[in-house]
Amino acid sequence: MNPILKSALDSWTIPRGTVATLLIIAVIYARGFGKLHAQMPTRFTLARLAAFLGGIAILLIAIASPMAALDDLLLQVHMIQHLMLMLAAPVLILAGWPAIPMLRGLPPRLGKAVLGPILRSRRVRALFIWLTSPPVAWIAFAAATWIWHAPVFFQLALRSEAWHAVEHGCFFATALMFWWPVVQPWPALRRGPRWTMIPYLLLADAQNSALAALFTFSNHLLYPLYANAPRVGGISPLEDQVVAGAIMWVPGSMFFVIPAALILLQLLQPQGMSMARSRIGNAKDGVTAANSIAG
Repeated sequence: MNPILKSALDSWTIPRGTVATLLIIAVIYARGFGKLHAQMPTRFTLARLAAFLGGIAILLIAIASPMAALDDLLLQVHMIQHLMLMLAAPVLILAGWPAIPMLRGLPPRLGKAVLGPILRSRRVRALFIWLTSPPVAWIAFAAATWIWHAPVFFQLALRSEAWHAVEHGCFFATALMFWWPVVQPWPALRRGPRWTMIPYLLLADAQNSALAALFTFSNHLLYPLYANAPRVGGISPLEDQVVAGAIMWVPGSMFFVIPAALILLQLLQPQGMSMARSRIGNAKDGVTAANSIAG
């Protein structure tokens, strides 16, 4: 093994708190999902369970695996981390329809005593609706992307583990906001015509591509700290930056373009409208279920 890689991996330690937290979330979800799958097997299919657990697994790989030991050495590894946190994990977690399974997975007393007042609060609901509204979610997602990739903030995260955690938290939180109106996890109510998600996604792809182009075509190093990092595999810092830009550009664009194309195909199908009406009815059922759990 490359001695630089070996040294980095040897210095890595398991973040036990992070791992424990994610595993507890997975157990709570699986417990609630088991109850819902028994009651509504056609709605809470095993594919939903696999999606949620897959999202948790991606989070573990991104922030709690030896991969974290290499992000200070290679920008391309750092970029893969960001794609996992902003594009892969949030989509899978939301595809698992986590709200009701998480509620059902908690002990009933805890759910009613702690979460009940929160879920019944009009202010909390209004804040959630505002945060996941397409304009707010899109701006927050784009702002987090550009601000944290600015050299001053990106290098701050490289120097400080605490700020690095804040950076990852911002990426993941704003990504959940961004993908919420796209995935529309049950029992979410649809806000506005479904076709609006097509420009929503394509504009997100445009800003992602613009940032990726800066990495790919820049003739100077955007993050000088990587110039002083030990070189792995003989790749220069500038070459590493170009590869990072290509990763952000090509795989990153697929996460926006493919859902936009699928939504377009769905809208072109004759049954699209009837499916929309059925989803509204299902969402109302879900709201009733959540309210009953909250007490």
